[in-house]
Amino acid sequence: MEDGTIVLTGSEGEKHYTRTVILAVGMGTLEVNEFDSEDATRYAGKNLHYGVEKLDAFKGKRVVISGGGDTAVDWANELEPIAASVTVVHRREEFGGMESSVTKMKQSSVRVLTPYRLGQLSGDEERIQSVTVCHTASGQREDIEVDELIINHGFKIDLGPMKEWGLEIEEGRVKADRHMRTNLPGVFVAGDAAFYESKLRLIAGGFTEGPTAVNSAKAYLDPKAENMAMYSTHHKKLVHK
Repeated sequence: MEDGTIVLTGSEGEKHYTRTVILAVGMGTLEVNEFDSEDATRYAGKNLHYGVEKLDAFKGKRVVISGGGDTAVDWANELEPIAASVTVVHRREEFGGMESSVTKMKQSSVRVLTPYRLGQLSGDEERIQSVTVCHTASGQREDIEVDELIINHGFKIDLGPMKEWGLEIEEGRVKADRHMRTNLPGVFVAGDAAFYESKLRLIAGGFTEGPTAVNSAKAYLDPKAENMAMYSTHHKKLVHK
């Protein structure tokens, strides 16, 4: 508003008036990256999966997993003892999973195809019967018979309506300075939602960013306030107790 007041409108239309906002919304809504194919849409929810809900559903099945992150590697290790066969297809030589998990997978009966990408899906109207994989360098193709296909191509981050606020966004996150200030006056950010140079993407980093954002909000409301609040160990009332 003209006097600097920020009006927040909730999903039910309720309005909240404030002079500062701290965005601690994490990475927003996570949505799986679906396989870009009309066939994938037809088979989704049948024998094409973007997650594993019950391991027993894959018992004795020929399983192909497309992906190379932590989740894909973990699924391969969990399914290897109960599935008839497990094949992992990954477009890079290196895997993004934990080294110990990747080593366990490679030393098991899991067939690892790298660098390969998932290509065509073949089947009837109800189920996928085989998949075609393609070597990313040579173009060599191979058809693999499959009972169940699991796709783990990561997630996309969606900040929802916040993208329309005029915030400066970088790498799917809200850009901030070292004081956790955004480009909008009175709006600050902390945690996974924040992006800045040398960002430490750990919970420990969020513990620092939160108080920094609060301190910056206080300074915005009261420019004459001290740069930092008193240490609790130096507070007379607390020391006396």
